[in-house]
Amino acid sequence: MEQPRQSPVVSAAGDATSLAAAIAAGSLSCAEAMEAALEAAEQRRAEGAICHMDAEAGRAAARGMDAAQLSDPEGFSRRRFAGVPTLAKDLGGPFAGYPVVAGSRALEGRVDGSADSDLAVRFRKAGFCLFGVTTSPEFGLSLSSEPMRGPVCRNPLALDRTAGGSSGGAAAAVASGIVAIAHATDAGGSIRVPAACCGLVGLKPTRGLIPGGPAFGNHLGGIASELAVCRSVRDAEAILGAIAGKVRGPFADPQTDEVGPGSLRIGVLEDTGVLYPTDGERFHAVAEAARSLEAAGHTLIPLKWEALEHAVNMSQRAFADIVAVNLANLATSADLDLEKVEPMSRAFVERGAALAGTTLWETLNQGVLVSAALWSLFDTVDCILAPMLSCAPPPIGSFPSDHGDTDLHLQRMARFSPTAALANVSGFPAITLPFGRDDEGLPLPVQLIGPMGQDALLLSLAARLEGEGRWTHAFPVAGFGA
Repeated sequence: MEQPRQSPVVSAAGDATSLAAAIAAGSLSCAEAMEAALEAAEQRRAEGAICHMDAEAGRAAARGMDAAQLSDPEGFSRRRFAGVPTLAKDLGGPFAGYPVVAGSRALEGRVDGSADSDLAVRFRKAGFCLFGVTTSPEFGLSLSSEPMRGPVCRNPLALDRTAGGSSGGAAAAVASGIVAIAHATDAGGSIRVPAACCGLVGLKPTRGLIPGGPAFGNHLGGIASELAVCRSVRDAEAILGAIAGKVRGPFADPQTDEVGPGSLRIGVLEDTGVLYPTDGERFHAVAEAARSLEAAGHTLIPLKWEALEHAVNMSQRAFADIVAVNLANLATSADLDLEKVEPMSRAFVERGAALAGTTLWETLNQGVLVSAALWSLFDTVDCILAPMLSCAPPPIGSFPSDHGDTDLHLQRMARFSPTAALANVSGFPAITLPFGRDDEGLPLPVQLIGPMGQDALLLSLAARLEGEGRWTHAFPVAGFGA
């Protein structure tokens, strides 16, 4: 695989790899890195990235890693992120000691996080030191992280704008430098949209590549995946290498391929249709990224919206039905007090409860056909390059949950990120990264989508784009260079 190039993104403000290297070299201890993260978290508390913090648990984890470095330096050096502070998302596989309430008053005090998920075990084995939980919208139902229970998560690049959702708190914490990397989940763009809003790298891995057990192994019928939001492509590659594979899940371990030499066929999406118009600045970034890849020896193939339109529509329908039925099941199985959930969540519960089994079955079949349609497209191209967002991150309050119009809510999300659910429903990998700034100084993100198992291909192409240095982080990582 082509190695990620050193770029201003990495050298100016640090990433998790550079922080881990500084700890390994003795430039700072794990405890010092943790204190820097805790101080940054306290200073930025009002921005709402973190909904639960346990400073003493973070300090204890860091002290344990410092002791491990002294007692077993060789073993310590094999941990890719030894001593690096991080945060868990308030949604997804649990981390022992940290409550998961999915942004909802209805789950407060009910999920104690008494045991690690398989993913959490791997995070700890990689050397991460956990100290808190990041904000998500209630039940992950929004592309903005503003649960009514609080806190409201703000974009550190523009505090009146959304940081995205549902991993908005994770993205805000990483972009602001509280941590260099954070756990995130993606069922309908929930890693990639917040990463795009905050100028980060977000990889949604191939279905079946990341552990989801023991209790969350089906991951919404296969549309959801977990990994992280990152400050660099090399961090995304490193955490994928540390976490992925042999997942003991309901899906077969995918065959992943290394990147070979030679020219690739890059399908470049030229428009997003009349229902989902994308602004000129974001398409200009796609065009610039295409030219960069062409200069690297790859061949560009224009793609019209018609090539993806049906698959996009079916993906959005599948996302809506699966999420609604899942929430209706949760309401029953967990005996949720629906008086404690937001109006939008109640409406999704009602929508799911009313959905006929035959309708859901048809939706699931259409989801299979989405994968087939993309496989056919990948007979003609090796990768798809497209916008990640249709516009700049909108103001706080743009995705309200105080009403029950689920169709309107879904339309608002689809307009903001038209192709987000495509990778989730198909199961294919997708990555976003910033490739320039708009007139307001906010990131211009692009997205790469590849065939099943071609995560390495996407990372290689993303590293090429990152190497141009068109984006630099506004805030350094806490403790970096200390």
